[in-house]
Amino acid sequence: MKKVWIITAFVSFVLVSCFKGENTLNLLPKLPSTVYDYNNIERFGSKATIQGMIRDTTAQMYSNHSATLGRVLFYDVNLSINNKVSCGTCHIQSLAFADGIAKNKGFKGVEIERNSMGLINPILNNNMFWDSRTKSPLDLALQPVFNHQEMGMENQTMLVNKLEKISYYPELFKNAFGSEEITESKISIAMSHFINSVFSQNSKFDEGRKDEFKNFTGLELFGKTLFESERLMCSQCHSGENFSAPDFPGGPYGSGGGMGRGGMDFAMPPTNDLMIIPFDDPNSPRGTANIGLDLNYKDNGRQQGKFKIPSLRNIELTGPYMHDGRFKTLEEVVDHYSHGIKNHPHLDSKFKRQGKAIQLNISENEKQALIAFMKTLTDNNLIRNPKFSDPFKY
Repeated sequence: MKKVWIITAFVSFVLVSCFKGENTLNLLPKLPSTVYDYNNIERFGSKATIQGMIRDTTAQMYSNHSATLGRVLFYDVNLSINNKVSCGTCHIQSLAFADGIAKNKGFKGVEIERNSMGLINPILNNNMFWDSRTKSPLDLALQPVFNHQEMGMENQTMLVNKLEKISYYPELFKNAFGSEEITESKISIAMSHFINSVFSQNSKFDEGRKDEFKNFTGLELFGKTLFESERLMCSQCHSGENFSAPDFPGGPYGSGGGMGRGGMDFAMPPTNDLMIIPFDDPNSPRGTANIGLDLNYKDNGRQQGKFKIPSLRNIELTGPYMHDGRFKTLEEVVDHYSHGIKNHPHLDSKFKRQGKAIQLNISENEKQALIAFMKTLTDNNLIRNPKFSDPFKY
């Protein structure tokens, strides 16, 4: 009996160790018996495909198998140098792929410099990260893996050699790319295909737009009106399908052009009356703005205190807010715009009058209406859909 007890205790210890990430090379993902359909979606009332929306050179390689491989890679702690964290550590499905804390901790247990942004329809974004340093999920995919704070992998050879020793990857790579060979390029492509497939379009707002928002409460309708108003200017920064920066080339937060006309459907291509600056111009805002958070910034973002204007889809789930997670609630965010904008020299021009910062003086009722409207952008299907879930959780 004593011998049996010792063996049982040892097996339990090993299993617990695996789930703590100390021996994850032997922890197999629970892959679906059938591959999910990642490609075919309804894009705001019309049928579309993720493959058709991909704007980089990997579109022809896209398949349900490549997205499945990307899903496993996204959640695999083996992509960190010490098997402690994965991309899914900072991007949690139930929180719309944010993480619910101001600043998460990397593989060393040390706090990361910035708040983890939610992954909200990344395929629609022109710029990524708080400082807009990349332009697509393909550019984004492996940056955290090789980041010395986040996942700490030292180089591509180390990453490839590590994955080659894991039993479940040969089949996944063969299904995705026709060969068991593992390369950095294939890893990046597969991860970007999964990230691109994370598409949110099943909110109360999306249902409402089909029928003149008859499903909205009075407070939500009032909030929508305020959001679109010239006085509050919310939709000038949070516009288009994704309620994010109009940062296309020629757009108001892209590469030239004026402030634009704003409005919920503002997603205009460049027009002939705009001076187009090359999109790689270092002075292009690339979807960033200084919103007067501070007079002196410890973190200057892209430049001059300018940070990415994020999507408002699922904003109810992605707090705390701002690049440093300083605001815990949406109420605090609205209060900032109401009476907290600082008169920084590079403050966005829409928040200045006669060279001074304005305050929008939002009433309590208006604040609650704005928040009620923003909550209509929550997509409960996204946060429960098994095809986006962690395959390592049993």
